[in-house]
Amino acid sequence: MAALLERTFRPPFEIDLRLTLAPLRRGSGDPCMRVTASGIWRATRTPCGPATVRLWQTGADVHVQAWGPGAAWALEAAPALVGAEDDDDGFSAVAGRHPVVADIWRRMAAVRLCRSQAVTEALVPTIIEQKVVAADARQAYRRLVWAFGEPAPGPAEPRMLLPPAPERLAGLPSWAFHRFNVERRRADTVRVACRVSHRLEESVGLGAAVAHHRLQSLPGIGVWSSAEAVRLALGDPDAVSLGDYHLPNLVSWSLAGEPRGTDERMLELLEPWVGQRARVVRLLELGGRHAPRWGPRMPRQSIAAL
Repeated sequence: MAALLERTFRPPFEIDLRLTLAPLRRGSGDPCMRVTASGIWRATRTPCGPATVRLWQTGADVHVQAWGPGAAWALEAAPALVGAEDDDDGFSAVAGRHPVVADIWRRMAAVRLCRSQAVTEALVPTIIEQKVVAADARQAYRRLVWAFGEPAPGPAEPRMLLPPAPERLAGLPSWAFHRFNVERRRADTVRVACRVSHRLEESVGLGAAVAHHRLQSLPGIGVWSSAEAVRLALGDPDAVSLGDYHLPNLVSWSLAGEPRGTDERMLELLEPWVGQRARVVRLLELGGRHAPRWGPRMPRQSIAAL
């Protein structure tokens, strides 16, 4: 088994580890991220090589163990990963601009924005989620990882798999994705993104604006996919996922009592928090005030059966 490295640190503010890291997990069956009684386990590809990370809390302290060639890098990056470096930039002062936001922030200020510093790992499952039902997308991504992921370094249990290497996905023909319920359009987008993975990872050190520009310059990557990936990889607090199937309704219902919304209305309602709009959306997602559901639902489809 790979050598074990460890560290413990105390964030400058309270952190809810599970809720903060939850957006990185692609469903309960994600083989790259497990939540167990012993902690949160994550398999990732770092700039120094593969790593498996285990995180847990005792009191105000966060404990980290890591295995693999990228273990030292993962330990160094752990505070950013868990949101300990997430600067709310005075958000408490502006949270009170709406009573719903103020109430959720009061109850959930320990939910921070994570920063994985892994753009491609955030982008690939995001592409698979484009314009399909979330359950179908998560199943497709899991099957892709089971087929092309590699065993992660570290303990045998829980069994962890690394996300597929970008070069592996880039070299697949588009039809190879069909058995995972991914049609040619999304398959080609994944392949193109993986071919320039090194350029995407460079943007981690260049800021969110550069990351958005590089992502949106790729065919098949729009504002929604860019926002989803950059929020997770770089912790962008203002990345708004325009074109989402549910978010305009959530924001309109939570902030204005309107059961249906549009991107334009969502941006109008989020205007008081420009610079922190992704944080507001995350709070609203956790607040439990979901818009009434009626009308047609997004259809499920089977690409593999075509």
